[in-house]
Amino acid sequence: MISARDINKTFGEAKALSAVSLHVKPGEMVALIGASGSGKSTLIRMLSGLDGADADSGPIFLGAATIQDRGAVSRKIRAARVGIGVIFQGFNLVGRLSVETNVLLGALGRVPLWRALSRRFGAGERALAREAMAKVGILETAGRRASTLSGGQRQRAAIARALAQKAQVILADEPIASLDPESSRRVMEILGKLNREEGMTIVVSLHQVDYAKKYCPRAVALAGGRVFFDGPSSALTREKMGQIYGGEALAELYGDEAERLAPQGAPRERASGDAPWEAASWN
Repeated sequence: MISARDINKTFGEAKALSAVSLHVKPGEMVALIGASGSGKSTLIRMLSGLDGADADSGPIFLGAATIQDRGAVSRKIRAARVGIGVIFQGFNLVGRLSVETNVLLGALGRVPLWRALSRRFGAGERALAREAMAKVGILETAGRRASTLSGGQRQRAAIARALAQKAQVILADEPIASLDPESSRRVMEILGKLNREEGMTIVVSLHQVDYAKKYCPRAVALAGGRVFFDGPSSALTREKMGQIYGGEALAELYGDEAERLAPQGAPRERASGDAPWEAASWN
């Protein structure tokens, strides 16, 4: 479903991604983990072909559709992007519009331009939007302004928007980073249910490793813009987490045990201009 080969991205003199390859099968749910600055959000933008997210090199495909190749986003990206639902940390809802209208915006890629500009949605689109809101548990908020919702409700509205879009793939960029624990759990439960019951392919960037291990059978860890680990989430032992996150970042995850878990020479959070870390060996 997703195929990215040897992706490189540089911002000025800083190397954000270096020879990153990622292949995701249809129906997989994959966690993308790593310290801040490791390249997670950049990779999500590369995979979705968002504006300003051109890779320096390396092809990216969504099924048979080309997202980008040879340092340029595909000219047919609009058609390809219809199949990609992106969930942002900041929700990206229009606060003054109703929740239902925000969800309906997911259908813009499938309606004629004149209907999109005037927001004239048909009965079929409205029925799909209400079904999507019901699936994520916010149907009762349909008529409210999006600005009146809680953070967890806003993120569920963003997921409903992706469902109204009829996306084949959901790319979620730290969707629970600003949510309380209960809202975080509910959002991850919804994503997990969409994956299990509807076979949606989901790649979710997370800082919370416990959520990655609970909801995502596979994890890909980035460090310094390189793939540092790619395998079963169950294989993410604390020792390996020490190698991925390093001492200071690991302290936030495991508290007093961090110093014991972080191995000698473990990676630290990358500062701007630092050279990429070498990938660790999991012998």
